[in-house]
Amino acid sequence: MTLPPWRIDRIVQGLAKGEVIAYPTEGVWGLGCLPDLEASVSRILAIKQRSWTEGLILVASKISHLERYLDGLSGKERRLLERTWPSPVTFLVPDNGHTPSWIKGDHDKVALRVSQHPVVADICKALGAPIVSTSANPTGCSPALTALQVRQYFGSKIDLLVPGNLSGLKGPSEIRDLETGEIIRSRPVR
Repeated sequence: MTLPPWRIDRIVQGLAKGEVIAYPTEGVWGLGCLPDLEASVSRILAIKQRSWTEGLILVASKISHLERYLDGLSGKERRLLERTWPSPVTFLVPDNGHTPSWIKGDHDKVALRVSQHPVVADICKALGAPIVSTSANPTGCSPALTALQVRQYFGSKIDLLVPGNLSGLKGPSEIRDLETGEIIRSRPVR
């Protein structure tokens, strides 16, 4: 589902004002905001009842949106990202000093993904930048799989619920350490 231009404009304006959005991804609904707005990120963490120390994912529609976080990678690491993305694979990339603490949490790596989901792609393309992506659920609960579940979990705590559908994965994205290749969280089955 591609979003109409008027809706994309509304989402971008809301994000710029610090709004928190809920949106569909490949396998679960996500909560998002602009990563440089600490107050918005703090709202997401409060809504989820999640500690800042755990860190959050940044999702983009193309690698160029993530350049500031990729500076310093080896050619081999860079080629692996280019071969893998866009896909529902999140990589833990060494922090090069450009990641705010409220995004990376208590870690020396930042979680990054280039998504092929049309809603995520539309939003990030319009922004020319990544957004925060974390599953839409209170800590300890299953991630929301429908817009209705998002509303049941969060009600009016979300500023904007972006329409759309999941892409068919059965759960959150795979998480892989870029340096070691270790799979931290397995890819869900379609």
